[in-house]
Amino acid sequence: MQSPLFAFNEQQTQDRWSLQNQQMLRVGLEGHDDVLARKGTMVAYQGLVEFDAEFQSSGASRARAQTGEGLDLMRCHGQGTVYLANLAQRIHIMEVEGDGLTVDSSYVLAMDSSLHHEVIAVDSLYGISGSGKYQLNITGRGKVALMTSGMPLLMQVTPDKYVNCDADAIVAWSTSLRVQMQAQTHSSGVWRRRGNTGEGWELSFMGSGFALVQPSELLPPQNAQIGSGLSAQYGMGQQGARGQNQGNVWS
Repeated sequence: MQSPLFAFNEQQTQDRWSLQNQQMLRVGLEGHDDVLARKGTMVAYQGLVEFDAEFQSSGASRARAQTGEGLDLMRCHGQGTVYLANLAQRIHIMEVEGDGLTVDSSYVLAMDSSLHHEVIAVDSLYGISGSGKYQLNITGRGKVALMTSGMPLLMQVTPDKYVNCDADAIVAWSTSLRVQMQAQTHSSGVWRRRGNTGEGWELSFMGSGFALVQPSELLPPQNAQIGSGLSAQYGMGQQGARGQNQGNVWS
């Protein structure tokens, strides 16, 4: 049998984390290094591999219920190779070290089980709803696979050059960065979604690190819980970051 399909054979590599192609992640398991993956993203596997639902603490469940941010994970363990993918999105492997990574949970495909993750609130003057209000903070040492719609842009942030990103396009950033959420429009313009310019809420990053942006604006973000009235649309009052969480970490 002959076909151009045979050009897409399995990629041979000694790396534990690698890309089979731009839309598929390949992870090797050796029996002692479990991987946490988004539920339902396994597309194939080889060897003796098992998949179990990952236990979610009461604090994580409460944070998920109140913020809409969090991860539904499965634990992949055993000996073999697992292939993961989600809606043919482009996949990027990142090494998380001491500084940590802050990311929208919608863009997390998989991570090492040694990494710790918790929901945090991004402070803002208004406390707005939607992308950017609550994010996932990943700390420790290990690898995490992120997904983007299209090829992303990685912007370097330095003390003398801060970066502004659209809150609907930002994917992840260095946890060490100082972040401020604000509106492009001012005064009465804040009450109009994106005003008359087509632009609206943005994140300003200051310090030393990076910000990852995708060439797609999700409005509303994936899994957003839409309510009714101004509170749900703009995150004012009890729907806002300040109203729902006076601190910074949900626990």
